[in-house]
Amino acid sequence: MNDSESLKDYQQVRQLAIRSLFEIIEQSSEGTVIVDRDGRIVWINERHARRFGLSDASVAIGQPCESIIPGTLMREVVNSGRPILLDMLDTPREPLVVMRLPIHDGAGEVIGAIGFALFDELRNLSPLLERYSSMQQELASTRSLLRARQAKYSFAQFIGTSAASLDVKRRARRGASSDSPILLLGETGTGKELLAHAIHAASTRAHKAFVSINSAAIPEALLEAEFFGTAPGAFTGADRKGRPGKLKIAQGGTLFLDEIGDMPLPLQSKLLRVLQEKEYEPVGSNEVIQSDVRVIAATSTDLAAAMARGEFRADLYYRLNVLPIQVPPLRERLEDIPAISEATLEDLNSQHELDSDALALLAQHAWPGNIRELRNVLERAALLCDDSRLGAADIRAAIGTLKPHRHGTPSPVRETLKQASERFERQMIEAALSECGGNVPQAAQLLGLGRSTLYKKMVALGVG
Repeated sequence: MNDSESLKDYQQVRQLAIRSLFEIIEQSSEGTVIVDRDGRIVWINERHARRFGLSDASVAIGQPCESIIPGTLMREVVNSGRPILLDMLDTPREPLVVMRLPIHDGAGEVIGAIGFALFDELRNLSPLLERYSSMQQELASTRSLLRARQAKYSFAQFIGTSAASLDVKRRARRGASSDSPILLLGETGTGKELLAHAIHAASTRAHKAFVSINSAAIPEALLEAEFFGTAPGAFTGADRKGRPGKLKIAQGGTLFLDEIGDMPLPLQSKLLRVLQEKEYEPVGSNEVIQSDVRVIAATSTDLAAAMARGEFRADLYYRLNVLPIQVPPLRERLEDIPAISEATLEDLNSQHELDSDALALLAQHAWPGNIRELRNVLERAALLCDDSRLGAADIRAAIGTLKPHRHGTPSPVRETLKQASERFERQMIEAALSECGGNVPQAAQLLGLGRSTLYKKMVALGVG
């Protein structure tokens, strides 16, 4: 068979298929109507005509389609040349599920439209609608869960320009570019969790979940189930459908293990398997599940001493300690206190300002609770002070017992509050620009400012 004969057969088959399709839909539909390019009815079958109160279909011929079928969109299909594949049409008896298609001539011009009433009983679509509704609910739930599991902080919120602070941020940014485990070490309240969020937000896993689990906050008997999940009916009172653990929820994202030093020894060995073999088994199950999570661990305890006491596995320590980051206590970066204090008061929506004597007093305290304690002191002082300026007396009253640090009393703060505020704004803008690769609109969005406002501030503060 030559090409011309094949083409001829193709055209013939196509025409037969079109005719067959029309006949099948017309015969099985609840009604059919055809209009010309002016929206006038040129054909309507008897069943459709009777639905709209006509005793004879011929009465509708030549009539505007809207005069016979109120609310029809046939004219819109003719005018736009675009089909409406699935729609609802209200009728005096019941709603119809309809399909409308444009009709083209040989030159491709629209010369009319044809409409089919597919169903007159919506229960025929119930399984489809229920399935669609179920899928939408599941998708909304997944999106809601993912939004709740996104990182809450970025590196711009780890405030400070001291050498110690810059070194921490430099190491953390380096860690964000890899999938290796990170171990955050430091006293309570130094900002280890904030750094974990920031590392996730700057990593290639940022679009996936950030899941946190605190080994010290969950009873030991429940910690394994919380971590690995449970199989259906794994123990009395367990969910019959099983319960996903934090490892499964964090799949593809980041798992933050806070206070890892308090993790029980039996669970430590199972965590080691996750890190080495990338697999685990839910409680009460023999199913082996592949794991794809990036682990960030944090602790305020001395893990070396815990290993010496036999309370922490050495092999797990070495597996976690790929990139250790020592987060310094506040007393070792006192020069960051003015900027941190300014940011804290702003976050508290406080209109209070700190005078130089108050800043000097803040620099004399040892801050055993670190930044968390500083926030507590500033919040208490702001609540108790009627004046808009917080002085040394207000800070002393809020601190209670002053605990001088061992390094001696630092020199009093020599800059004014305005200078401290400008220095803090400059630091924030420079950090945001650095994080966004110099892209000003992105930096403005990160800082919650308008683009023009950020440009003005950059000029005023001398930020290049």
